Amino acid sequence: MQPVPDLHVVLGSLRWVLVGGLALRAYMPERATLDVAILMHADDAYTARQAFLKAGYSFQGDLSIGGFTVQLAHEPPIDVLTRNDPWLDMVLRQPVRDPANMPVLARPYLILLKLQAGRTQDLADIQRLLALTPPTERQQVRQVVEQFSPEFLEDFDALITLADLEFGVS
Repeated sequence: MQPVPDLHVVLGSLRWVLVGGLALRAYMPERATLDVAILMHADDAYTARQAFLKAGYSFQGDLSIGGFTVQLAHEPPIDVLTRNDPWLDMVLRQPVRDPANMPVLARPYLILLKLQAGRTQDLADIQRLLALTPPTERQQVRQVVEQFSPEFLEDFDALITLADLEFGVS
């Protein structure tokens, strides 16, 4: 497993979850990635940024999608995504734990976030995630997409079809 800095020491009681490539290891074999990506509430952005700076991280810049990037010496950069989605407080209170006991975004919301991002790697991640998701949980994910981003339902259904074609029906 790719190591992740002990962000609990840096961020204290602030709530955050892994997203991006490292979050996948809670659900399937992780893929290599060049950074650490976390998600936290936008209301905590200023406090988190100050905590990183106090811990010796340098500010690398703002993210166009909301948030910022920090880096410590020769460590991988950390992308701190900040959002205020209506579901965010709930998932930050009840994170999934990966094999290293790091808090990870729950699968339905990880898929939603990746679907909204729409980058090629995110769509490939979704397809692999869906291949390993039982049909009953796929329906739960679909309900999350329908509730929070119904404009992506057609894309979600297409990704299920592609996952089943490539990996076989789960």
